[in-house]
Amino acid sequence: MTLFSLLSDSGIECPDGLLNIEISKIVTDSKDVSDGCLFICIRGTRFDSHSLIREVVRRGAAAVVVDADASGFSDLPIIRVENTRSAMAKLYAAFYKNPQRRLKFIGVTGTNGKTTTSKILYEILKFSGVRVGLIGTVGCVSASGRLDIRSGNKLANMTTPDPCELYKILSVMAEDNVEYVIMEVTSHALALRKVEPIEFEFALFTNLSQDHLDFHGDMESYFEAKKALFSKCKRAVINCDNAYGRRLAEEIDHPLTCTREGRCASYSATEIRYNGYSGLEYKLNSRGLRLRVRTQIPGSFTVMNSLMAIACASELGIPAVVIKRAMMSISGTDGRLERVDLGRSADLAVFIDYAHTPDALENLIRSARGFTKKNNRLVVLFGCGGERDRDKRRIMGHIASSLADMTIITSDNPRGEDPDGIICDIMRGVNKECRHAVIPDRREAIRFAVMNALSGDIILLAGKGHESYEIVGNEKRTFSEKQIVIDAFAERMKRMKNMG
Repeated sequence: MTLFSLLSDSGIECPDGLLNIEISKIVTDSKDVSDGCLFICIRGTRFDSHSLIREVVRRGAAAVVVDADASGFSDLPIIRVENTRSAMAKLYAAFYKNPQRRLKFIGVTGTNGKTTTSKILYEILKFSGVRVGLIGTVGCVSASGRLDIRSGNKLANMTTPDPCELYKILSVMAEDNVEYVIMEVTSHALALRKVEPIEFEFALFTNLSQDHLDFHGDMESYFEAKKALFSKCKRAVINCDNAYGRRLAEEIDHPLTCTREGRCASYSATEIRYNGYSGLEYKLNSRGLRLRVRTQIPGSFTVMNSLMAIACASELGIPAVVIKRAMMSISGTDGRLERVDLGRSADLAVFIDYAHTPDALENLIRSARGFTKKNNRLVVLFGCGGERDRDKRRIMGHIASSLADMTIITSDNPRGEDPDGIICDIMRGVNKECRHAVIPDRREAIRFAVMNALSGDIILLAGKGHESYEIVGNEKRTFSEKQIVIDAFAERMKRMKNMG
């Protein structure tokens, strides 16, 4: 592909002297530079690759994309743009033949609930016969099956993939004749302009609570980053049970609002009935739809997650009878209040959940409390990720120790931080009068929870959810909470048998 063609398809002006240069690939990491590549300079939080301009040209880069204010380099093949992150998304899209122009997009954003809301909507559309793709925390799925397109960074766990992966994924989906792509869109992705070339048919806002303040700095900046998605969509569905949702609904044009018990909302849920960890049901009300919704997915948060997904599906023209049948068939999402199968004879229940923010942890515990029998205990095991928002650690310690009968504080992807230091931050919020234990090794902590459980206990393992690994330093280790639970339970049963 010529540089002129690539830039033209990206809406970027090509300097006269560079029109016929052939581009072999696009790179942003200097380690990937090779002859004929286009190198894009990025100003990161730790390093600015504008300092490598001359080096990457010397090593074979055919041209270099730089910020407009980068001075000098008149002797080099330079393309100046206003924002290199925005340009990067456009250039990767063009490199993969602008697949976003052949697809329709539904974006889901918010602090919590993105994955479950996206999955429910995906299942409804799939059930109705729509060729649909899904991009999010638990991976990417095209109409013909799961896509194994992974980041070169083994430590990466990005809900919205970087442009180098995202537009490759979209090109595969376009070739697979996907009609709709449901995408979890994070605040990071919006702030870093990853979805710049994409226009959304619908954007959904689940909620906003404290998270990612290590990146955004404060809640106002976090909200504004999320709000950016709604300047790129035709229609919006907003959870107005959340204060930030109500604010967003006031600041954008013609949103569809969703509330529990709200009479003035576009869509509302009433007559809610919880059936323990077997699911729930409620009556959905809207201008043209009355529907009794039943689902196998437990948890009070399932009401709003499903309500938003149904609202979007209904507005897309999916018949009520199809929505009703689809909802009854959906069993849940990996790592979201997911029960570990210990067999029918199990005397306790263990659930795995991705809750890693204060709001998510509180909702998780309150939901589980709803199906914990009166004389049984609710045990919560959790930690906080390293090199992430430190302010929430104390808050989560207070929430868990206040709401659970037993709290086990442990590790959760410490990355480059000292796990003991993270636990000290958590302990600042723990109510010391409440029953708790500190076990830094997460494997040992899970084993302790299972081995010391009382008959009838419900154990919540919060934080890792679907993740099958643990990040310690620069190492990504295999770590299956399900298998650890199953092994510990087998050991528990053996011990009980030996005790007679």
